[in-house]
Amino acid sequence: MTTDLFAQINNAVLDLQRSQLQTFERPLKKIASLLRHQDLKEANSKLTANVDLDTFLARSEKTDGGMIGSHALAWPDDSEEALGLTILLIEKLAADPGFAKSFGHHYFYSSNKIISGIHSLTSQLIIPFIRDYKTYIETHGNITPKLRLPQSKRIFIVHGHDEGARETVARFLERLGFEPIILHEQANRGRTVMEKVELNSDVGFAVVLLTPDDEGCPKGGTPAPRVRQNVLLELGYFLGLLGREKVCALKRGSVEIPSDFAGVVWESMDGNGWQLALARELKAVGHEVDLNKVY
Repeated sequence: MTTDLFAQINNAVLDLQRSQLQTFERPLKKIASLLRHQDLKEANSKLTANVDLDTFLARSEKTDGGMIGSHALAWPDDSEEALGLTILLIEKLAADPGFAKSFGHHYFYSSNKIISGIHSLTSQLIIPFIRDYKTYIETHGNITPKLRLPQSKRIFIVHGHDEGARETVARFLERLGFEPIILHEQANRGRTVMEKVELNSDVGFAVVLLTPDDEGCPKGGTPAPRVRQNVLLELGYFLGLLGREKVCALKRGSVEIPSDFAGVVWESMDGNGWQLALARELKAVGHEVDLNKVY
């Protein structure tokens, strides 16, 4: 292959996320086709050897709670069995667009629009599967180097209104040999903000700047410094896209940290230690970093 297999899969997933009801079939079929690649055949055979998709779907159907959106997929506890089931499920979804529409609306209901179910299915089932499946492929069996996604030198900087923090981090990353991606510097091309984020999310790492740009509080409370809402939205997006190990948050000043942010690395920007901390996080996920250039 001249291009990386998982890069192609990720591109197809992004296309599926942006698809409409008239266009979702093509990227879905592309994902299924890529998953049938010869280099994945041995691993797929092992994962699907003792898996019964029909039984899984029948068990899931019995979870009906009597309300729209109350059905839940009856996933097994074994993670490898779940991967095998998802491989077969994606095959079935791609082979039968009508089933895909019904399945998304049935198990991933978010509105009366059929395409909303497809988008929810993509974000809640296919994206986590691709992440876990890639990890499985890279850590099991006879894996060839061409399956490994090259480490991108592009790093997305999520920021609020603190231009000083943004520019400081961007120049630091450039000094280390990385390419900082700042959203407002990218061409709009008639896209919404979230579409621009998706279009420029082919990165290997994300740095999220938690700066006290807004104020907020629980109803009846005292306003306190908070991160801008777009920062929290993009934080969640990159956590899902890249995984926690490839997202580093830098906090400046006194600002509320989201309660469900536990487990994600964050460092204070109020001193000088954040440069070394960020460099070490980049090294930990496989980037070559010359620590002599940190200071």
